[in-house]
Parts: sequence; C-alpha cells; structure tokens
Amino acid sequence: MRHSSKFEQLDLLPYAGKWLVISFLVACLAGSASAVFLHALNWATATREAHRALIWLLPVAGFVVGWCYLRMGRPVEAGNNLIIDEIHDPKKTIPLRMVPLVFGGTVISHLFGASVGREGTAVQMGGALADQLTRMLRLRPEDRRIMLMAGIAAGFSSVFGTPLAGAIFGLEVLAIGRMRYDALFPCFVAAIAADQIGLLWGVEHTHYVVTQVVPVGLASMLGVVVAGILFGVIGMVFANSAHALGAFMKRHVPYAPLRPFLGGLVVAVAVWALGADRYIGLGIPTIVEAFQHPLSSWDFLGKLAFTVTSLGTGFKGGEVTPLFYIGATFGNALAPLLHLPYSMLAGLGFVAVFAGAANTPIATIVMAIELFGPSIAPFAAVACIAAYLFSGHTGIYHAQRVGHAKHRMLPEGLRISELAAYRKTLGKQAVVPAEK
Repeated sequence: MRHSSKFEQLDLLPYAGKWLVISFLVACLAGSASAVFLHALNWATATREAHRALIWLLPVAGFVVGWCYLRMGRPVEAGNNLIIDEIHDPKKTIPLRMVPLVFGGTVISHLFGASVGREGTAVQMGGALADQLTRMLRLRPEDRRIMLMAGIAAGFSSVFGTPLAGAIFGLEVLAIGRMRYDALFPCFVAAIAADQIGLLWGVEHTHYVVTQVVPVGLASMLGVVVAGILFGVIGMVFANSAHALGAFMKRHVPYAPLRPFLGGLVVAVAVWALGADRYIGLGIPTIVEAFQHPLSSWDFLGKLAFTVTSLGTGFKGGEVTPLFYIGATFGNALAPLLHLPYSMLAGLGFVAVFAGAANTPIATIVMAIELFGPSIAPFAAVACIAAYLFSGHTGIYHAQRVGHAKHRMLPEGLRISELAAYRKTLGKQAVVPAEK
C-alpha cells in the first residue's frame, strides 16, 4: 500500500485544515440563524404573554402554516427525519426553503400558543444551511454526510448553549447504539464555534441550578435507577403518542392544513377551560421552578398532552424543550417518593427523559455535566442509560436506524418506523399450523 508521505501526521494536516475551515463556515451559518431564531422566539413569547387572547387565533395560525407547507414545503415536510435520511442515504441537496418555512412556522406556533420546542427548528436550519455548502464546494457524498452532521451539531449547540453535548448529539442521533467517529473533528469544531457565535449575537441561555446532590451510595443509586426506568417509559410514551396521533390525523383528515386547525382549536379551548397557560409555549419558567420547589404532581402530564396534541396535529417546532419540561416536572414529582432532592431529580429528569425519547444517552450525560456541573455526573450516567434502555426501540426521530440493538437481536440498518412491520413479519413466521 502506497502512502503519500512517510509520516501519517503530515497527511492529516490538509484534512484538518479543510474541515477546520468548512466547520467554521457551518458554525457561522447555523449559529447566526439560531441567534436570530432565539431572538424571534423571545419576542413571540413576550407578545403572547402580554396578549393572552392571541390563543384564539391558534387554529387560524395552524391552518396558515399547514397551507404554506402544503403549497411550498412538501419536499422538506419530514424535517429532522429528512436530514437523518440524507446522511444515511444521500440523494439530493436539502432545499433552502426549509429554513424560512420552519423558522416562520415555529415562530408563529409560539406566538399563538402551541406547545412546541425549538431544537427541531435549529437542527433543520443548521442542516439545510450546511447542505448548501456541499453544492458550492462540490463535496463528495461522504463529505456531505459529515457536513450535515456538523450542521446538526451546530444547530443543537447554539440553541441550547451546550457545545459538547451538541457535538455528540450530531454523532449519536443517527443510529441507535452506534456513532460515527469520522465526523468527530468537524462536529466538535462546528458545535463549539456555533455556540460562541450565538453568544456574540447576544443570545442568553437559561441557567438551571441543581442546589443539592446527595453522596453516591447504594440507596441513592437505587433510587436513581428506579427514576431512570420511569423516565425512559415516559420518553417512550411521549414518542409513541406523538407518532400515533400524527398517523391518526393523516388517516382521518386528508387535507393537511385542517389538521393543525383542529389541533389549535383543541389547545385553545383547553387553555381557556382549564387555565392551562403554563402548558403552552416553551414553558421555561416552569422548568426553572421545578429546580426550586415542589410543583403539582400532574404538571408533566399536562405538558405531555398539550405537546403531543400540538406536534401530532402538525405544528412546527421541536420536541426537546417540552421533553425537558416533562422530565424536570416528573422528576420533581418523584423526588419525595424516592427521598431525593427536588433539584437533583428535576435535573436528572430534564436530561433522562430526552435520552430515552431521542436514544442519545451519551449526549445527555454530557449535557447534564455542562448544565448542572460535574457533581451530578454519576447519577446522570445511571439515569440516562436506564432511560435509554427502558424506552425500548422507539423514539421521536423515525429515521433513526438500528445500529446496535439495545437488548434483543434486530437487523442493523432498519429505520425505527420499520420496526413495527418487521415484528409483525416475525409474528406471522412464528405461527406454525397445527398438525392434523
């Protein structure tokens, strides 16, 4: 085998230089887009809170967003799943129209009171903007995969202010149980730079404070294992419910813009009838409260129901911040039952429910350390891994592949959305006619 030079390190210099420049370009695009987006979300949230009657326009807003996607957004309607599919099986450049469509759709959703997040929008903008560079730079399909992963990492990092977790998320989210190490350098450079660029644009991230972490011991670890299992089950319930409602609406409401109209009507009436303003939008004030004092034990169910209704009927945004809310409030409710501090369980729920729903345990462990400090690391590791295992082979991203099954044999490369059909096929094969 021939080598271009005697020293492998010299061969790596052009590679490192190439991806240093490209990753920084991706970071500039994704970090700037996320900054503008976060400022727009702050405006939308403040405007909605100042004018509560805007909730009654949510059905109309949903119809408008649904109509825009029907007319102009069919090629990008799959959102995050489209980006994941393009990384696994590159076909064509992601249309740039994804950026204004998901940006506008998410801001409108928040302005009028849908219960959606923001990660999906940032990831989609980061991936779509990064993909425009592949055509300009005439990159190979393999390099395009890495570019898209860097875009995901940059978008996630800049919207949450967690650069290390963002980089690992871009590597881990593609397949259950497997990461791609060839994209390590680009993802970390893009994530760290995008976070800094967002800060230069004046982005301010919320600080969550875990005030008490108990010593590591048998009783505390057993309590965290129990909590982690329950966090995983909640993540699974969230993912399955959102997918089931989405499929139900597509079967029974053929006209796409009518789905968010109906969902918006349900949300608006529920907010008015129940006084449930705390369950719409991002819900960050409630998340902060979960770290400070006991909350209502049903808050996590309220947020779960409102978010599933919003996302399942077609509103745009993301799942992650609602999952943070559900996890933090569920952890808050579990704390007295498990005899653990409220802030500690809120912090573990914050990351572990997301770990189970997204199948990204390593990214969420690192996120816990970035957000809450190193003292929570052993507990975060146990909670996130338990949640990952007990959420099963499901998740919020249908395009995720099975890289390495969690605990039972499954074919590698299957999409999560294909697992149900695969299991049905196995069930039919297992039925053997009785002998006469």
